[in-house]
Amino acid sequence: MRPLIVDLGKEFRGGQHQALLLLRGLSRCGHSPVLIALRDSQLARRAKAAGISVNEIAPGFRRLSAALNIRGMVGGKRVELIHANEPHALSAAWLARSYRSVPLIVSRRIALPLGASSISRARYRAAARIVAVSRFVAKSLTDSGIPSEKIEVIYDGVEIPPETFRADREVARTRFGIPQDSFCIGNVAALVPEKGHALLLHAFAELQKRLRRARQAPLHERSQAHSQERSQEKTPACALILRGEGPEKSPVQKLARELQIQKDVHFVPPDTDLANMFSAMDLFAFPSHAEPLGSALLAAMAHGVPCVALASGGVPEIIEDSETGLLVHSLDPAAFAAGLSRLQTDLEYAREIGIAARKAVAARFSADHMVDATLKLYGEVMGTGER
Repeated sequence: MRPLIVDLGKEFRGGQHQALLLLRGLSRCGHSPVLIALRDSQLARRAKAAGISVNEIAPGFRRLSAALNIRGMVGGKRVELIHANEPHALSAAWLARSYRSVPLIVSRRIALPLGASSISRARYRAAARIVAVSRFVAKSLTDSGIPSEKIEVIYDGVEIPPETFRADREVARTRFGIPQDSFCIGNVAALVPEKGHALLLHAFAELQKRLRRARQAPLHERSQAHSQERSQEKTPACALILRGEGPEKSPVQKLARELQIQKDVHFVPPDTDLANMFSAMDLFAFPSHAEPLGSALLAAMAHGVPCVALASGGVPEIIEDSETGLLVHSLDPAAFAAGLSRLQTDLEYAREIGIAARKAVAARFSADHMVDATLKLYGEVMGTGER
């Protein structure tokens, strides 16, 4: 196959990472994918490094420039299918009228209703199939009037990393300045309101209060092991590492100061290696309020990190409560803190949760599964039935 993947995103976020995984997977399977992306974007650079053919366009007038590029490639019969990976790419493909010559596939990663304008609706009507990243997103499309037979649910995929060992944990903690005997909670998300950082900080502060009360309890009320682990008062009982950028960064930092937890909250650069972060963590917290799916959550589970998440959006499609993670059904910080505390106080149970999570992701949400399902869809819309 000669599919054309179009992504005009300026940043490298979850959608761009999925595009890169798809391009690599298609190439490994012997196909000849082509990418249209912005000049000097991270996606363009990483795709070229992977040996993918990339057509780079200038950021100015990106949709019009991409539309002209698409029209030329389709007219020259250089591609036989177009996959628009985000809304700007869809606009470009629609402007090029490419759907009249080759099938158009559209990825949908947000659960907001479709725009009410006729042009917005016309773009999606032109698609042969719309790929929803979860049933939650698929429902938002049907609620917007898209026929269900036009929607295909294909979950985002993650690469399954090697198993993490204690030496990896020690190195990662040293790198981030996290004490080896602290309980480390992590989160990776854009710093925007819907990602729930305020909820997480309030829950983290509540967890620290619980730990302080446990340390200050009379000796006969504590187990000997717990007493020994928390004997050094100068060592933080718990640490929180956050990776992300966005408009909420200053408010989140201010909230940490107001809650008097700023010494134990570590903001790491947005380009910090995720594998190192997951190696340092004892637990991954995911308080997003309405997540379409949760690529960072999938990555944490793939690394075997036990997770606590809000039961919202597409998250319940990933986590089986109490089996592959803990789901919190309330926006109350105390309820989220209780979930964190449950895994912090039962490390063996947390370990079992992490092992089960890794197995579940490998079985259902690997990058190979995503590529395989996408190839099957390509074959169907092209009428070849090929996989």
